[in-house]
Amino acid sequence: MLLRPNERTALFIDGASLHHAARNLGFEVDFRSLRGLFERETLFQRAFYYAAMPETDDYSPLKPLTDWLAYNGYHLVIKSAREFTDPSGRRRMKGNMDVELTVDLLEQAGRLDHAVIISGDSDQRRAVEAAQSRGTRVTVISSIRTTPPMIGDDLRRQADQFVDLSEIAPRFTRRPSEARPRQQQAPVRHPADLNSDEMND
Repeated sequence: MLLRPNERTALFIDGASLHHAARNLGFEVDFRSLRGLFERETLFQRAFYYAAMPETDDYSPLKPLTDWLAYNGYHLVIKSAREFTDPSGRRRMKGNMDVELTVDLLEQAGRLDHAVIISGDSDQRRAVEAAQSRGTRVTVISSIRTTPPMIGDDLRRQADQFVDLSEIAPRFTRRPSEARPRQQQAPVRHPADLNSDEMND
């Protein structure tokens, strides 16, 4: 990944997309190392993290992660995930964060030299193009090594640089077996995990 020390850089993370890609590749993201990578190698501006939370009073396994991120330098963008029942009668959760990520990307583009987006959703292609038209270089991180690939072709072609998550994973991920011993609770999961056979739209 091409990072430049003189570039104003921001990170835009689609939480569900990163979670699915890392899980399919067999990694667990170390968010402290992820932020540290950009702080060391760029004129780092901000890290945005986008997540949909279930509309319920029940405990969400995503809560420990979002709490940690909020206290460790990440700007959280949260909205309620909608619960619905599919035609087969199974409960599903849906929470697409494309609009929120797009708005922040376009608001920041004029003040950035480099935007790094961790997502694979082709719906963001036009937003990437608009950011580029304002002079912002855009790198997209996702994966084509999963089945199916996590990134759409349109977004991959539009980006100035595409980086496969598997190629840079050692810089900010760890194997699940390397998780901190004190983490005895259930692993932090995104609501989309409730639907193992359905990717986030």
